[in-house]
Amino acid sequence: MKIILYVLLGVAALAALAVPALLFYYNSIANPRITRELEEDPGGELANRVMLLTLPSGRRLPVNYLREGDRVYAGADGRWWKELEGERFPVTVWVRGETLAGTGRAVLDDPAHREDVFSRLRPNALPGFGTLVEIRLDDPGAPQASERR
Repeated sequence: MKIILYVLLGVAALAALAVPALLFYYNSIANPRITRELEEDPGGELANRVMLLTLPSGRRLPVNYLREGDRVYAGADGRWWKELEGERFPVTVWVRGETLAGTGRAVLDDPAHREDVFSRLRPNALPGFGTLVEIRLDDPGAPQASERR
């Protein structure tokens, strides 16, 4: 019984260290590198599936996206979607060199819609994993990038 307890404590300790390490990696290394690549080559391969999203707080981060008409969808794996919980909030997206304004919200009340969009946005992801973010563009007539992001 003591061995099981020690193993569980060890796993908990590793998890407590791993989460801050992953957050540091993404916020300090991976996201800045991806942002730089998008800015340097807004028409490149990466820009076909990754956009820059500016949240109400001013935080800017790269996220995978799918654009359909006047909607842009993103899947959130971290906690940044909390800024978009509840009502719609003003956001901007930078898609293939174009800055577009809109309002975003985390879709928490429609699991069928979430699964439908995720089937196109991230078809290989684990079912039920991630939070859907929906952005309604202010100018639906703005030029669109390709259909699949």
